[in-house]
Amino acid sequence: MRLRFSLNGQAMDLADMDGSQSLLSLLRGLGFTGSKEGCGVGECGACTVLLDGLSVDSCLLPAAKAQGRAVRTVEGLAQGESLHPLQEAFLEAGAVQCGYCTPGMLMSATALLERHPRPGDAEITEALEGNLCRCTGYQDIIEAVRLAAAKPERKP
Repeated sequence: MRLRFSLNGQAMDLADMDGSQSLLSLLRGLGFTGSKEGCGVGECGACTVLLDGLSVDSCLLPAAKAQGRAVRTVEGLAQGESLHPLQEAFLEAGAVQCGYCTPGMLMSATALLERHPRPGDAEITEALEGNLCRCTGYQDIIEAVRLAAAKPERKP
């Protein structure tokens, strides 16, 4: 199949694609390795990307479902050498330890902040529910999202 979609704002046109492969597999094959395969069954959130602005588990999504849509990965957050304010907040709050869950956490939080620029703790917790972290205990991650939401220069 031929697959046409937007990836981090760039038009993609891929011929002879196996549309049954997962979006995660496709992205990693294209060199976008920020999204991780943790569980492979949609339980851990390490593979989270945005599809038309909504967080999805890319390990479960057939690549064909990206047809005509916008996919955004963690690599699409920073602008050149400048980190996204959410990435800066994760560093500032100490929300990164082993880093395996971080890309998925960042993408779920990005989806939240783009929908609700000033979320409360309950909204933050709910938005991160599908993302597992075995290192931080979540408090630093929630604090990082709070910090990013409080930054006046934060742009979706």
